[in-house]
Amino acid sequence: MRTNEITSTYILTTDIGGTHITSAICNLELKTIIPESLTRVEVFSKGDADHIFTAWDTAFQYSLANAPGTVSGMGVAMPGPFDYENGISYIRGLDKYERIYGLNIKKKFAESLNLNSSNIRFRNDAESTVAGEIIAGAGRKYNDVVGITLGTGFGSAFSKNKITRDVNWGSDKYKNSIADDYFSTRWFLTRYHELTESFIPGVRELAILAENDANAIKVFNEFAVELNAFLKQKLPVFSPQALVICGNIAKANHLFLPYLQENLSPVIVELGQLGEHASLLGAASLFEIPINVPVNTSVS
Repeated sequence: MRTNEITSTYILTTDIGGTHITSAICNLELKTIIPESLTRVEVFSKGDADHIFTAWDTAFQYSLANAPGTVSGMGVAMPGPFDYENGISYIRGLDKYERIYGLNIKKKFAESLNLNSSNIRFRNDAESTVAGEIIAGAGRKYNDVVGITLGTGFGSAFSKNKITRDVNWGSDKYKNSIADDYFSTRWFLTRYHELTESFIPGVRELAILAENDANAIKVFNEFAVELNAFLKQKLPVFSPQALVICGNIAKANHLFLPYLQENLSPVIVELGQLGEHASLLGAASLFEIPINVPVNTSVS
């Protein structure tokens, strides 16, 4: 096991988002997050590199100050494009983190946190979320699971015998574009505007409108039909026992989940249970992956 490189059960784990960073200490043995170590710090991701690293370090230092013991490694859930093996960001043209393009973030973390670079490991953020649900949440009782994340983007991963890998369905062609354009927040906002010429800030607000707005209901119904059609194409490749749905859009699951549960049978459809803890646990679990199983190192 790769765990022979760490000397304690405590791992600094973090989920880096476009507007904030979440950080905590994970007890790898118990598969839990230490509550008092959990923090969330706002990040101006359009700022310069110094600003970004300072905000990130603020989160790390808070978590480390509340660690119950020695921390011997770091797991990082990070959006792409990113070189996950070497820790280099290739994010460009996404209105975030432009100023850290090409920088060796692994080296920066190793120096600032006094950790061996081999004990700093990066993972795709969607893969991390699904992995967390597999080891301690909605997917823990299944051997073969597909997980999707529905939010500002569309993430996807497959897990077999608790080994989880990104499958990047969001980049796959779907209809006149790619899947990410249909199964993310921006589709909901665009579609509602097409129907009503009204602008709404997010899916949460649309779900509230759906209590008495026929157009809002129509948007969720269309989403359910489209997502079902897409998954009908993709799931047979893996023949999963279950599908785990995560992400902020899943909070409005009452408006689309029943349709999926009815039409995707016999695949069992589960909702993620861990919230923000999922990606943190998933990133930390990189230290439990058997050494003979290749880690996703692609730039995605």
